[in-house]
Amino acid sequence: MDINTVKKEWQSIAAAIEDVDYAVSGYDYSVTLEGDKVRDFATMMLAQEFYLVDLMAVHVSPLIEIVYQYAHVETRCRVMARAFVAENGEIATISDIYQGANWHERETRDFHGVVFTDHPYLQPIILAEEDVDLKPLLKAEAALKDVDAIRRKPPEPKPEPKPKPEVKAEAKAKPAADKSQEQS
Repeated sequence: MDINTVKKEWQSIAAAIEDVDYAVSGYDYSVTLEGDKVRDFATMMLAQEFYLVDLMAVHVSPLIEIVYQYAHVETRCRVMARAFVAENGEIATISDIYQGANWHERETRDFHGVVFTDHPYLQPIILAEEDVDLKPLLKAEAALKDVDAIRRKPPEPKPEPKPKPEVKAEAKAKPAADKSQEQS
């Protein structure tokens, strides 16, 4: 896999792509998508031999954000893709592209109320039928944080070290007589 070629393909769909330090974050790239591009991106990732690691929702202001985690089959390349649901709480399913998304999308609907449009079987998976409107992971409006407040921030650049003052050559070399006097 040539990552530069892959990133060029992502740029045709993504609103933003950020290189991230894997040692700090656990992923290599952060990709921001518009909600209507989620399926195109998933199709592209499958064609590039990425598998879906996880799919989850985060309740933030202004809207619920869906987070997709992908990893490459052969090389260590992990991608975190994010998209906000529409104001009506909907986003397109990717369960027909990645079969593993089926369970994750159903769980996300149970806990956050997100409707994955065109999902073949968006029935409760964890909650009982009578609790379908419960949405236990939604936060009270006052408890919501702005999405920018929870985003990983790039580390601040380290300040340049201050130059050490030069020690004059005279101070470096003391006469032998002075050293013997200091020891007595």
